[in-house]
Amino acid sequence: MPPRSPTRPPTSPTSRATRTTRKTTKTSIGITRSICPVACTLDVIGDKWSLLVIRDLMLGKSHYSEFVASPERVATNILAARLARLCEHGLIERFPSDTYPGREAYRLTSAGEALRPLIEQMVAWGLKHVDGTSAELLPH
Repeated sequence: MPPRSPTRPPTSPTSRATRTTRKTTKTSIGITRSICPVACTLDVIGDKWSLLVIRDLMLGKSHYSEFVASPERVATNILAARLARLCEHGLIERFPSDTYPGREAYRLTSAGEALRPLIEQMVAWGLKHVDGTSAELLPH
């Protein structure tokens, strides 16, 4: 076997193939990321709390205090961050509350509402495949 060149790290056929077929793009802030639609969607809604906020909005909750009262008991700092991120990505919007003057409420945008079939499929999958689950949360 010939000696390796000191200027080039060793490569294997697998690493070379991976390197040449990986598809990425740079974001507006210069971060390189995958162009895969699943990966990009997970970048936006892939954490537990974002999906639960979206679920709660679909069930009719709209006020911060209602999200905090959900059975999963999200910490207030995490909730505030998720609400801000979902607004930033255009999935939800803030609006003046009719119920509590001087306060804001949240609602799904059309992009957020488009997630309804995904959430419904997650409910169906969970009921079928995860022991101990139950669809007990009712629309608000």
